[in-house]
Amino acid sequence: MSASVGPSVVNLAEKLAAFSDQWNPRIVGRYNGNEIRVAKVEGEFTWHSHAETDELFLCLSGDFAIAFRDGLRKLAPGEMIVVPKGTEHKPVARGECHILMLDREGEPNTGANPSEHTRATLESI
Repeated sequence: MSASVGPSVVNLAEKLAAFSDQWNPRIVGRYNGNEIRVAKVEGEFTWHSHAETDELFLCLSGDFAIAFRDGLRKLAPGEMIVVPKGTEHKPVARGECHILMLDREGEPNTGANPSEHTRATLESI
């Protein structure tokens, strides 16, 4: 009888150490039709929204915030925020930050608002 193989442990620090470019999320896991993504970010992203799905951001390190039309929400490392579907937002990072995001599988990283930050496909690492 062969031993069954269970799920793998994902080390986020190792995954983040595997790349250096910014605003280019990598997929590190999938569950229930969703993707777990990590990214290195610095500066300002573009205003965008996701019409059909919420988006979760978890700050892993750095000085990270999400701008909304009514103001800025700052996240310290270990804090998260869920952006409701259809809500315009713009991630902002003072210095390099590491973040984890939960998005619906295949959801464009800029929603329905293509920009220089849009990634046609995301790499799985």
